[in-house]
Amino acid sequence: MKWITREHPKIDRIACPWLIKKFIDPGAEIIYAPFNEVLLKAEQLSATPFDIPGVEHTHYGDDCTFDYFIKKYNITDAGVLAMAPIVRGADTDHHELSVHAPGLWAISAGLAHNFNDDNELLEKGMLIYDALYSWATHLQNVKHTQQPFESLLLNALVRIIKSQGGQEGQIPGWAVELKEMIQDHIDTNITLTELSRDLDINRSYLSREFSRHFDNMSFGEYIRKQRIEKAISLMADVKLSLTDIAYLTGFSDQSHFTRIFKKHTRQSPSAYRKKISKK
Repeated sequence: MKWITREHPKIDRIACPWLIKKFIDPGAEIIYAPFNEVLLKAEQLSATPFDIPGVEHTHYGDDCTFDYFIKKYNITDAGVLAMAPIVRGADTDHHELSVHAPGLWAISAGLAHNFNDDNELLEKGMLIYDALYSWATHLQNVKHTQQPFESLLLNALVRIIKSQGGQEGQIPGWAVELKEMIQDHIDTNITLTELSRDLDINRSYLSREFSRHFDNMSFGEYIRKQRIEKAISLMADVKLSLTDIAYLTGFSDQSHFTRIFKKHTRQSPSAYRKKISKK
């Protein structure tokens, strides 16, 4: 059976082919095409389209396409179910859904950067999801820092970093620097892992302390709020289409942008733009 989706895959459009080939249709042929040609080619090739707006196999609510395939084909494999929140978190920028989501995003983004050919990218991506499935099935309780002294060193590091955070009530220097870094990179898929590396601060500590200095929001919530605020500031520029604004504010596609925009403003981007144009 043939399956078709839009070109330049990163998360869902590699995770779903992996799921299809492993659990649904072992002989599946995966086809990538430009976004505006997917439905036409699907009809011409008798292929099933997925992960584009308006088709059956796509995002629903907060779920990504990977979730829909699991529900549609009643996949109950424990490893796949453990992978689902990781894929969903990485694909929808809801990194708070799983501590592993930022890592999957980072690997996927790097893979897409290194390989321009979509079929070659899929081939390499299948290996990534094979590895993630093996971890989810067999290795979830295995830690890299198995030795007691390693855990003691990590705990000591966290205490040292916390002691550098300043007096109670003061905003620590890293929080000020972090806010500036987020503003500078709001149009990219920046992750907490990348920021913790750039700040040279333990990621677990940064994740735990983040909400204290950023309006009681998680990292994902704060990033989405900043992106929507930037999108609103761009709405008055009539030269920019809504698709342009989506990409300029770091959203992977316009449907994702529309969904998050409505969640924050209770209006679609097009309705909001019409409203401000009348003022």
